[in-house]
Amino acid sequence: MRLTDLRRIQLIAFVVGTSSLGSEIAAARLLAPYFGDSTLIWANTIATVLVALSVGYWVGGRVADRDPTLRGLCRLVMLAAVLMAIVPFIARPFLSRAVDALDSIEAGAFIGSLIAVLVLIAVPVFILGMVSPYAVRLSVASVDEAGTVAGRLYAISTLGSLAGTFLSALLLIPFLGTRRTFLVMALSLALVAALGLSRRWLAAPAVVVALLVLPTGTIKAAEGGGRLLEEVETEYGYARVVERPTGARWMELNEGEAIHSLLPPDRSYLTGDYWDEPLVLPFATRPADDPPGRVAILGNAGGTIARAYGHYFPRTRVDAVEIDGKLTELGRRWFDLRGPNLHTYTADARPFLRATDARYDLIVVDAYRQPYIPFYLTTREFFELCRDRLAPGGMVVINVGHPASSDALEQVLGRTLAAVFAHVDRDAVQPTNTMLAASQAEISAERLRAAAPRLPADLRPVALAAADRLEPRLPGGRVYTDDLAPVEWLVDASILEVAGSGER
Repeated sequence: MRLTDLRRIQLIAFVVGTSSLGSEIAAARLLAPYFGDSTLIWANTIATVLVALSVGYWVGGRVADRDPTLRGLCRLVMLAAVLMAIVPFIARPFLSRAVDALDSIEAGAFIGSLIAVLVLIAVPVFILGMVSPYAVRLSVASVDEAGTVAGRLYAISTLGSLAGTFLSALLLIPFLGTRRTFLVMALSLALVAALGLSRRWLAAPAVVVALLVLPTGTIKAAEGGGRLLEEVETEYGYARVVERPTGARWMELNEGEAIHSLLPPDRSYLTGDYWDEPLVLPFATRPADDPPGRVAILGNAGGTIARAYGHYFPRTRVDAVEIDGKLTELGRRWFDLRGPNLHTYTADARPFLRATDARYDLIVVDAYRQPYIPFYLTTREFFELCRDRLAPGGMVVINVGHPASSDALEQVLGRTLAAVFAHVDRDAVQPTNTMLAASQAEISAERLRAAAPRLPADLRPVALAAADRLEPRLPGGRVYTDDLAPVEWLVDASILEVAGSGER
């Protein structure tokens, strides 16, 4: 084989490696707006890619023996390019059907639709898997050099996979979006395939370029008569702002099963939901004339709690911490995120808390990537860090999101908090949200009830209702540690149990 052909084969191996891993990451992002980015989704995506590649390796070797030509290899790569280019377009109807089935707890339809999407992704990856043994077959001139040639090609392909991982995650998805990431991968495959085919095949990359310049349109339309105000793919996932027919604005992340920020229709400061509780729960340990002087909100999203604190307690310094800076931008643009003493930080919650020397009267933990709270925010070591950052009499308040009929996560968090704090109480504000309050000082419903008349008028009924609900934490659970905190397993088991029972 000529040296130029060997170089072409090596280039193909590199680009195929890039596209294989790049499409895997893009596939997970394609699913995220509908199913989230839980470990189950990632596990299914990775497993699909690995199975497709494995079968491709097996079949590719046999095909290469039947047609050991560079043109045959390039035709395979071109086929993979075409299939990859159409995946994000034809997957959308299946995704919409699948999420509708999820909403109505139609397990069979949900699983069927999800499998259909995974098959769509698997087909081009299967073709890409055929390329590696094909490339080895064409490159080996004698048995004596088989090991050297195979090792070189697999090394080149692996370097391509490394490039595809970082290219997709750091550049293409954040700046071009998921659909165009698939198209960029398809374009690169079409270009290297066209080098070994006739000129008429140059039409394929030209078509992909045309698809690249088309407007992307809406990723996921608003349902129920709502109006989509903005959607964005961030470094951490998919986010959108929806205005409901009532005028209320919601911030939804990924699959949209939970609301992460809320702006009431009258642009007032109370939501009638769990975001109101951190405004009053601190007064279960402190007098009404001594509001928190400094508050940390870990998982600020669009700033619902931070905004309310700025209104009702303008002298309170609010450190609003959000790992995804795009959500803070959405908060300023759509959720009136502002305050006289508001300080926003783009940082991960635990490293931020570790690095600060501040002492807080209240630490609010609301850092969910639905349906999971990050495991390192559920452990004894994290709560010890929170305790060390509290001022005397300070309180930690954690939003525990959970299926309506499952207490497993609340029990674990309550038990782990109790290993660090002298007092842990619960405020079951919603069927799917319980606020856990922990402090070294006694948490007293009577103190909160007594403080209510001296709070701002809007907060008085909120405080009285919270006082009526306050009770000791649920028994049971185990202490989570940095070494062992299977929160994903716990949440997945709860979701499957609820889905199996047909409850919401």
